[in-house]
Parts: sequence; structure tokens; C-alpha cells
Amino acid sequence: QVQLQESGPGLVKPSQTLSLTCTVSGASITFSAYAWIWIRQAPGKGLEWLGVIASDGSTYYSPSLESRTSISRDTSKNQFSLQLSSVTPEDTAVYYCARSCVGPDYWGQGTQVTVSS
Repeated sequence: QVQLQESGPGLVKPSQTLSLTCTVSGASITFSAYAWIWIRQAPGKGLEWLGVIASDGSTYYSPSLESRTSISRDTSKNQFSLQLSSVTPEDTAVYYCARSCVGPDYWGQGTQVTVSS
């Protein structure tokens, strides 16, 4: 069974960098059929796709966030990570990691990140 689990600080100060890790079990992040994505949902808003890391390690980001976003991976731990720099209170959201084939099929439970001083 595929499982994803987000981890990281729940509170980040403005201007700092938000860092989250997704630990994957039951599937390899290097398997070619899948890509691994980060999505968030701010209070009262819809889902927002942040970016993806493919099985070969290539990355693609939302154009609106590309300058602040970085996704990386640790294949030895079967983990992939999100870094979002220069955060503001508008980055407050529940952050999800997910596996994607044609679309997201397995999701983590989500982790609340609040940006506040």
C-alpha cells in the first residue's frame, strides 16, 4: 500500500524559508510511471499545485511561485522535499504531497503551515 507522510515545522516566520519533507512508503520515487507533487490549500481557497519532481529528478514549478520554490529528493530515504522561500502570511495553508500518474492518486494527510511572527 502506498503511503505518503508530510513532515516539517508548523510555524514559519515571515521572510523565512518553509521546508517540508514527504516520506513515501510502498512505492519508489524513482519508478518511471510516477511523479511526485506538492499541492497546498489556503484557508477558504481551492487547491493550488506548487510543483513536481519526476522519477528522473527533473522538476517543474508553478509559474507564479517558481522564483521561490525548490523541490528536491533523497532517493536513499525515498523522500522528496519542498522549500518555499521568502514566505508571507499568504503562504499559510495545508500542504500536501501526492503521487501522480495521470493525476494525483495517493495523497499524504496534509500538514498545516502557518506563517506568522
